[in-house]
Amino acid sequence: MDKEVDTPVSDQNAVETKTDVVLVGAGIMSATLGAILRQVQPDWSITTFERLDAVAAESSDPWNNAGTGHSALCELNYTPQNADGTVDITKAVNVNEQFQVSRQFWAHGVESGVLTQPKEFINPIPHVSFVHGEANAKYLRARYDALAGHPLFAGMEYIDAPDEFTRRLPLMAKGRDFSDPVALNWTQDGTDVDFGALTKQLLGYVGASGGVVHFGHEVTDLTKQSDGSWVVKVTNRRNGAKKVVRAKFVFVGAGGGALHLLQKSGIEEAKGFGGFPVSGAFLRCTNPELIDQHRAKVYGKAAVGAPPMSVPHLDTRVIGNKPGLLFGPYAGWSPKFLKQGRVTDLPSSVKPNNLLSMLGVGVSELGLVKYLISELAMSEAGRIETLREFVPKALGKDWELITAGQRVQVIRRAKGKGGVLEFGTAVVNAADGSIAGLLGASPGASTAVPAMLDVLQRCFPTQYESWKPKLQEMVPSLGVKLSDDTELFSQVWDWTSKVLQLDTSKVEDASVAV
Repeated sequence: MDKEVDTPVSDQNAVETKTDVVLVGAGIMSATLGAILRQVQPDWSITTFERLDAVAAESSDPWNNAGTGHSALCELNYTPQNADGTVDITKAVNVNEQFQVSRQFWAHGVESGVLTQPKEFINPIPHVSFVHGEANAKYLRARYDALAGHPLFAGMEYIDAPDEFTRRLPLMAKGRDFSDPVALNWTQDGTDVDFGALTKQLLGYVGASGGVVHFGHEVTDLTKQSDGSWVVKVTNRRNGAKKVVRAKFVFVGAGGGALHLLQKSGIEEAKGFGGFPVSGAFLRCTNPELIDQHRAKVYGKAAVGAPPMSVPHLDTRVIGNKPGLLFGPYAGWSPKFLKQGRVTDLPSSVKPNNLLSMLGVGVSELGLVKYLISELAMSEAGRIETLREFVPKALGKDWELITAGQRVQVIRRAKGKGGVLEFGTAVVNAADGSIAGLLGASPGASTAVPAMLDVLQRCFPTQYESWKPKLQEMVPSLGVKLSDDTELFSQVWDWTSKVLQLDTSKVEDASVAV
């Protein structure tokens, strides 16, 4: 049962206010939802609370994620191989469809003034799948055969010639023993996305158009009222002052902090969910000469038994108009649900209604536990040795270790299994649509727009129909699978590429400097 009581302001010093919408967290999800709501329902008041002192300071920060702009062009975990050797592209197509929705929303945002400079948050960078060894090369050829004829993946190339590999990826070719066969799936039309810069632009628009954003304010409790509204209790982390906000709708876009708040809300739909935190790290290149020798996002295969989130990749980043290069991820572990969270986050998330789910995962995911232990035991020399699979001549002096964002993987109740660990995102909402939240990680930020459209459809079914014309202005393909309408896909692709300044014609290969 939801907590449905009329809550008086218990603290005599607490300030009480009212708002139509409360957004918890100033990351990409809340910023996206706020920007959409501002356009479809401009008369609604929107109040955002962020526990830290900056926008996008957790997982949306550009150095806390790989900025891949997940479109399944290079991520091999989205294209598993079947027993007969063929490749299943179902998930890849679905993820790509979602990213096309995000591209359209961003392009509309640039045209309408919601967003300002596209080069600040999105840049063209080739997306590349990389494998070595005969068996893996055979798999990559099968992947290419399955994808290249699909309209969303047209233009993909299969490359296995050492000289072409060297021309396109000079940093990865130097010192490589090509007697071990190599293969690439190369897509020129990939992107690098700085979700931190994008979040700042979106939330800046929300604030400039009448929304209120409070930094250094932590939401501590949520209580549902008999009229369907919510009492949101907030603490100013700087001075301890209390605030009570009565809201008609609450969105919990708090990243790893979302689970605790959804649990506190008492909604039935959040029961049974658990979270498994995984921290991560990247090696960031400090040598400008090396950075200039690589211009691509190159994804490999996860080690046998390793989880999908461990897929190694060598990524060109563009942050603040400057090129960068990172490699990872290296997994770590912490009981915190946020990078700047609390060590009590994990134990305090265990409740009677999710205990079996949590215990079930402990038994079923022994492979993940073993993987984490091996990662935690890895030395600095071991990390460089792992990097050398991609950069054979890598030297430790050219790289520094940075801590990535904290990821909380969803644990969902499953019949007969107690609980299963899911490597994806899940929208959780109350049946009456008064509150919703997002749990999970990858593909995460790249699918923020379709995820938030899903929230609108679930939580505002009546208004959604009246909002449709405006939403279709933002996303012309709304409700249509671009895979099934190649003419529409061609139109929106050309439009978004032009507006977002994603001209790849001048990017001939990876050796061209950013």
